[in-house]
Amino acid sequence: MARKGRAGAALAIAAIGSFFAGTVSTILVAVFAPPLTAIALQFGSAEYFSLMIVGLISSIALAHGSVVKALGMVVLGLLLGLVGTDIYTGTPRFNLGILELSDGLNFVALAVGVFGIAEILRNLENEHDRDVTIKKVSNLLPTRQDWKEMTAPILRGTAIGSALGILPGGGAILASFASYTVEKRISNTPGEFGKGAVAGVAGPESANNAGAQTSFIPMLTLGIPANPVMALMIGAMIVQGIVPGPNVATEQPALFWGIIASMWIGNLMLILLNLPLIGLWVKLLTIPYYMLFPAIIAFCSIGVYSVNSNVFDLYAVAFFGLIGYGLAKLRCEPAPLLLGFVLGPLLEEHLRRAMIMSRGDPMTFLNRPISLVLLLLAAAVLVVVLLPSIRKKRDEVFVEE
Repeated sequence: MARKGRAGAALAIAAIGSFFAGTVSTILVAVFAPPLTAIALQFGSAEYFSLMIVGLISSIALAHGSVVKALGMVVLGLLLGLVGTDIYTGTPRFNLGILELSDGLNFVALAVGVFGIAEILRNLENEHDRDVTIKKVSNLLPTRQDWKEMTAPILRGTAIGSALGILPGGGAILASFASYTVEKRISNTPGEFGKGAVAGVAGPESANNAGAQTSFIPMLTLGIPANPVMALMIGAMIVQGIVPGPNVATEQPALFWGIIASMWIGNLMLILLNLPLIGLWVKLLTIPYYMLFPAIIAFCSIGVYSVNSNVFDLYAVAFFGLIGYGLAKLRCEPAPLLLGFVLGPLLEEHLRRAMIMSRGDPMTFLNRPISLVLLLLAAAVLVVVLLPSIRKKRDEVFVEE
């Protein structure tokens, strides 16, 4: 849309879709989070383990392209999550003798490297194609036709994002990709996607915001971070002496309802700041990328360093930036890798705890009804993804994109 001179309309559509989806998902959090705490109190280590398996399998199902590559990314993320110190014996493992890795890899450094730095490298590789300012930017607000085209995608994106955001394991991250795939598949003109399709902006932006809001549900009810941002919030709550989990809503009602209120206020500010200033944001497109990317790297570095004040994290960002660039070249999605990395330590902890409590009997995962249902759900999702027709369709969509 920017190449067509419609960057302003694209920003307005994104802001409107995000506001609507954020408002709906905030209501869902307020309505469903308190009742879910009663269910969460019935969860033991076996149920937590099975729930995270569902999240990881879902990330494979929603990823683009090869199932094998998506599975490989999850496994790689799980392996990276093992770096550090054994949670029960205190023995350092897989740290290559590097003292800075004793506490494990910094997931902020990993995420910034794989997503941020890798994307910069990709953009620099194709810098000659960045012709977004060729046409004059006009029509800063959506037209009547835009409203017709964006209404249904916003509704579908809100539904997809709200559902996936609840999944522990980063459904919010994958919500935008899932929405884009759905919109492209049901569109009468799939060839327009990537060339300025309104649905390609409205759906994913709505799904992204809805997923970001509902990802608070597993954090507030189960104490499980659905994505790296939620993991950071859990860390901040623990620092303040608040233990995330089923008791947050009852023991810390001011915090719980304060979060709900802040969500809606944040969505309102999104509209108040974005729509009047669309002209200003569009002007940023005139900045040459060779001037923009050093500033992006600088801000990324400052953000990563501020987490632990550790120079080693900056080297990690550079390393994972190269890894992310290589994965992009191999057409491997990095999102499942990040989810595996975030959930890996929790998965291991609950697996070992469940085995200890059952005296080494693996049937404990099948003997507990909730755990059994979750494992059957994960198996069903995996079977559906592995069906030849589904695999072929995934590959076709990935090749087209």
